[in-house]
Amino acid sequence: MAGKKHRSRNANKPYTSKGIHTSSIKTASMHTSAQRMLYKQDALAKGRDVYYTIANPNKNETNKRFIRIKVDGKLWLARQRYAHKMTQEADA
Repeated sequence: MAGKKHRSRNANKPYTSKGIHTSSIKTASMHTSAQRMLYKQDALAKGRDVYYTIANPNKNETNKRFIRIKVDGKLWLARQRYAHKMTQEADA
């Protein structure tokens, strides 16, 4: 007995592109690096976590040219408040 022949499961589905859409490319290129840094500073001031991308200080890791550093927004905010408090006490 021969088995039934099956059609492709994708036969009735419309084609959709899975690539990057042009609208997302345009909006990403509109932000300069200075604007991105300002957005990150605003996010830190609100207590949100931010990632910074820096050159890898370990030159032996040639496959990782850049690394991402996470900055905890709540901890950063607490340090800023403490530094502000200490400068006020030093001025008085």
